[in-house]
Amino acid sequence: MASNTSNPANHLPYFFGNITREEAEEYLMQGGANDGLYLLRQSRNYLGGFALSLAHGRKVHHYTIERELSGSYAIAGGKSHASPAELINYHSGEADGLVCLLRKPFNRPPGVEPKTGPFEDLKENLIREYVKQTWNLQGQALEQAIISQKPQLEKLIATTAHEKMPWFHGRISRAESENRILIGSRNNGKFLIRERDSNGSYALCLLNDGKVLHYRIDRDKTGKLSIPDGKRFDTLWQLVEHYSYKPDGLLRVLTIPCPQHGSENDNLGFNTHPSSGTLPKNWAGGGIISRLKSYTFPKPGSKKLQSTIGHQPEEAPFNPYVLQRNRGPTGAERGDQREALPMDTEVYESPYADPDEIKPKNVTLDRKLLTLEEGELGSGNFGTVKKGYYKMKKGAKPVAVKILKNESNDPAIKDELLREANVMQQLDNPYIVRMIGICEAEAWMLVMEMAELGPLNKFLQKNRHVTEKNITELVHQVSMGMKYLEENNFVHRDLAARNVLLVTQHYAKISDFGLSKALSADENYYKAQSHGKWPVKWYAPECMNFYKFSSKSDVWSFGVLMWEAFSYGQKPYKGMKGGEVAQMIERGERMERPEVCPTEVYSLMKLCWTYNVDDRPGFVAVEMRLRNYYYDISH
Repeated sequence: MASNTSNPANHLPYFFGNITREEAEEYLMQGGANDGLYLLRQSRNYLGGFALSLAHGRKVHHYTIERELSGSYAIAGGKSHASPAELINYHSGEADGLVCLLRKPFNRPPGVEPKTGPFEDLKENLIREYVKQTWNLQGQALEQAIISQKPQLEKLIATTAHEKMPWFHGRISRAESENRILIGSRNNGKFLIRERDSNGSYALCLLNDGKVLHYRIDRDKTGKLSIPDGKRFDTLWQLVEHYSYKPDGLLRVLTIPCPQHGSENDNLGFNTHPSSGTLPKNWAGGGIISRLKSYTFPKPGSKKLQSTIGHQPEEAPFNPYVLQRNRGPTGAERGDQREALPMDTEVYESPYADPDEIKPKNVTLDRKLLTLEEGELGSGNFGTVKKGYYKMKKGAKPVAVKILKNESNDPAIKDELLREANVMQQLDNPYIVRMIGICEAEAWMLVMEMAELGPLNKFLQKNRHVTEKNITELVHQVSMGMKYLEENNFVHRDLAARNVLLVTQHYAKISDFGLSKALSADENYYKAQSHGKWPVKWYAPECMNFYKFSSKSDVWSFGVLMWEAFSYGQKPYKGMKGGEVAQMIERGERMERPEVCPTEVYSLMKLCWTYNVDDRPGFVAVEMRLRNYYYDISH
C-alpha cells in the first residue's frame, strides 16, 4: 500500500480514504443510519478535497469539501476551516446548510487503514521516477529528496500525470487525432485527449458508432478543467476517471484509451500490453486510472515490464441508457445501476444546435420566411407572444414571436425589446432560450426558440403528478443556465418560475431577458438609478434597499424559484404585499418548506436567502450542490 502520510485526515478514525459514494452508504447503513451518523472520505473530483457522508431520515446525504487556494477547507458556499477535523467539529455544533448536525462518527473497523485511491499508488512511483531521472539520485539521497520535497512533488505530479497516460497524445491536429482513433479496433468509447493550445485548453476525442466526436476541455479562471457545462476538475486524469464511470453530458462513457502506436516516449509502460502490443480486453470498463494499477512499474534499471492483469470475463455491451457503477471485488455488478440521466442522452439536443442554424449571419430576419399562427401564447405590457414557423436552411422550425404593440408609441417599450434582443444575441447555452433574430415588418418582432410546454409555474399547476426527482432535474438545469450567466457577467434580474420555459417535461430553459444587464469585467454588480416596476417578492434585500443587482441577488431569486417549483407553481408570499414581504425578511423570517420539498433542497433554499450578500453562495456552489443531490436521488 502506498504511503499517504501527507493526507491531513489520515489520523481521523472516521476517515475511510478513497471509498466510493456507494461504499460510504453501505457503511452507514450497517451502522444503523441513525440521524447524524457520518463518515469522511476522499473527494474524487477535487485535488486534496474530501466528501462528507451523513445519514438522516434513513437516507445518506453527501457534501463536497473543497480545499481552497488558501489551504483551508469548506463545504461549497459554507464557512472555511483550517482542517477537515475542524470542519467536522464545527458542524457538530452548527448545521449551517447540512441536513442535520453531525452527531456520531462511524469509525473504521479495528486494523483497517484508510483506502488509498487509484492515483496514490501511481503517484508514489511517478514521484520516485521523476526524482531519480531529474536529479540522478539513488539510495538514501533519493529517499531524503522525496521526503523534503513531498508537497511540491505531489502537486507537480498530480497536475502533469496526464503526460504519462496512454490516452494523452500531446499537440496533434484534429485530423491526426481522428486518424489515430480509427486505426485498429473501433470500439465505442475509444478515446484520446490532445492539446489544443498553450493556454491550457484540450480536446477529448471520442469514438461513437464509427464517428469521432470532439469535446473542448477549457480551463476557467480558477484553473479548473471542464467540458462545456460539465463538472469541473483539478486535473485531466480526474476528468478522465469521472467520464469512464458515467457519460454525464458525453454521448457515452470512455472505455479504451487510444494507444500511441510505436511510441517509445514512455518508460512506465502504460501504452501497450506486454504480450500482444495492444491494450487488454478488460480495459473496456469504468475506471481508467484504476485500471492503470493493473500494471507493475519497472524495477530500477530494468526495461522489462510485467503485467498483473488476471483473466476476467469481457464486459457486457455498452448500453448508453444504463450507467455502470463501480464493481465489487469479484468483478460482479453491485446491483446499483441507475437510469441514465436525461443530460447523459440526446434528449438535450436543441433543435437549434446545428451550427449552421444557430447563428444566422444577419440578426435581421426576412419577414417572408416567417409564418405566424392565429391566437396568442401570452401577453404583457410590450404586446403579445405568438407561435410561428421560421424557414431555416434545413426546414421550418417552430418559434415563439414577441410582437410589439403597434399602437404603442412608447419608445421605452421598443428600447426594452431591443435591449432584450441585444442580451439574448450574446448568449449561447443549452439551458437558455435562444434568439433567432429580429424582424421589422407590420410590427417589431423578436423571434425566439420555441418551448412548447410553456412556463414552469403554469405547467406544474396543471401537472401535480410530476415527481420530486423531475422537479429537481428542472431546477438543476436552471442553475446550470444561471451558472453560465454568472461566469459571463450577466445579471438576469427577473428570475422566476414564470420565466423558465419547458421544451419537454425534462428540459427547462431560462427566458425573459428584458431586465438583464451585462456587467463590464471590473464590475460585480449593477446599480439601478431608481425603483422600477419590479418583481419585489423575488428580490434580495440589497436590491430593495440599495438598488444593487448582482449574480448573488439572482441566487436569492433562484431560491424563490425553487420554492415555486416544489410548491407546484403556487405564488410566493401568498396574500402579502411587497412591503410586508420586506418587513418579514428584515425580521429574519423566511417562507416555510413546501409540503413535498426534500429537506436537502429546503436547506439550499434558505442558503440562497442568506441576508448578507457576501455570505450568500454563488451559482457555482449552488449548481454543484443541486447536481450532487440529483445524482444521489437518481440511482
